[in-house]
Amino acid sequence: MDALLDFTGNTVLITGAGSGFGRLLSMGLANRGAKLVLTDINELALEDTRKDISGLTEAVALAGDISKELLNKQLVELALETFGRLDIAVNNAGIAHNPAPLHQMTEEIIDTQFSVNVKGVMFGMKYQIPAMLAQKHGHILNVSSLAGLGGAPKGGAYAAAKHAVSGITRTAAVEYGRKNVRVNAICPFYSPTNILNIDGYNTPEAREQLGMGSPMKRLGEPQEIVNTMMLLLSPGNSYMNGQTIAVDGGVTAW
Repeated sequence: MDALLDFTGNTVLITGAGSGFGRLLSMGLANRGAKLVLTDINELALEDTRKDISGLTEAVALAGDISKELLNKQLVELALETFGRLDIAVNNAGIAHNPAPLHQMTEEIIDTQFSVNVKGVMFGMKYQIPAMLAQKHGHILNVSSLAGLGGAPKGGAYAAAKHAVSGITRTAAVEYGRKNVRVNAICPFYSPTNILNIDGYNTPEAREQLGMGSPMKRLGEPQEIVNTMMLLLSPGNSYMNGQTIAVDGGVTAW
């Protein structure tokens, strides 16, 4: 195996591992030697992922709500108790909301977006970082969004939450870079995962129309996004820190 994509000996924590990017990333890293700690709110989907990788690598799973601080603490404890270390954490779990203009955002929508998309990342890092500091090494990859880099018409609460993820990423990168703990974020354009199963985006016609917003005139395939995630996590990518990387087919080139 090429050393740039050899994760042998690395323990990786992945949230939202039951579907979408999280499931594909779990499979990709399992095939490349990583030991995995997985979580998802959907216990059945999480168990399906764990079973599918069971013949490839060692993996443990714990289902729960990533917005709860206790679950994030338990996941890091599980990593340390099972594998003795935590080398990489991918804070991937997230949700979107039905499209609506800003003046129609409800308290419930805003609270839910910040609970999962922001607290899920901040509580994750709260416990991931000390484990990495103790071993003097670690890399955290947060899954933000193109909506975390610019405006997102009819996605105001989601955009606000994902901008927060980008800000958290940059802040932590400055705070812990000198301790050899790096933090980056990936910011994908629309991709047909479960997060797009919301009103207005859940038909082939709507998704084709969304894809026209990219110079490549299509959505990003989930595997394309995950391939980039693995490149960002590569052991050879050891000097990148505090970056929010757009994977968008060229949208930000306009």
